[in-house]
Amino acid sequence: MTSPHYGTLSGSPPSPSSPFPLVALLTTEHDRRSDWLRAGQALEHLLLVATAHGVRASLLHQPMEWPDLRRALSPASDLTGHAQMLVRLGHGPEGPATPRRAPDQAW
Repeated sequence: MTSPHYGTLSGSPPSPSSPFPLVALLTTEHDRRSDWLRAGQALEHLLLVATAHGVRASLLHQPMEWPDLRRALSPASDLTGHAQMLVRLGHGPEGPATPRRAPDQAW
């Protein structure tokens, strides 16, 4: 079983005034079910950290649905490593708040 690896970004994250987003590629060493689980855990971590820093995230999942596109995203020329998700990170306008029910109405 592989453990999740939280890499670092080269360069600096996009500033709030930057019109250009950063695109991150989440990969795993293998492409087994356990790797999919670890990739999901790493994605959850990424989304929580981005939210904590006021960075918006958008999942670009379409390339992952086509095997040839997914292979083309492989990080190494010898095709080791498996692309699991593309994530667009950047700043944008605040969206509307999600409606919430009062606690006494939830039960």
